[in-house]
Amino acid sequence: MTLSGNVQEGAWSVNVQTEPAEDGGYRSKIQVRHSSPEGDFEHAFRQGKKFNTERDAVLDGLREGMTWIGLKMARTIKM
Repeated sequence: MTLSGNVQEGAWSVNVQTEPAEDGGYRSKIQVRHSSPEGDFEHAFRQGKKFNTERDAVLDGLREGMTWIGLKMARTIKM
């Protein structure tokens, strides 16, 4: 089974989908989006950590994606 999650508010969103890790467990594929007057930002990446359950992978993936959004909105990172 593949779990997915989505968090969004206003001009930003985080989408997460779990996938089996090669050596057992699960990882998340994370996609973040943020629209602003300076332009749209979109970034997709795979989570580096591995989890025993899909639930843990999707929850941590959402947290990690929301951290990216927070850093982008605070202009701490620029991509």
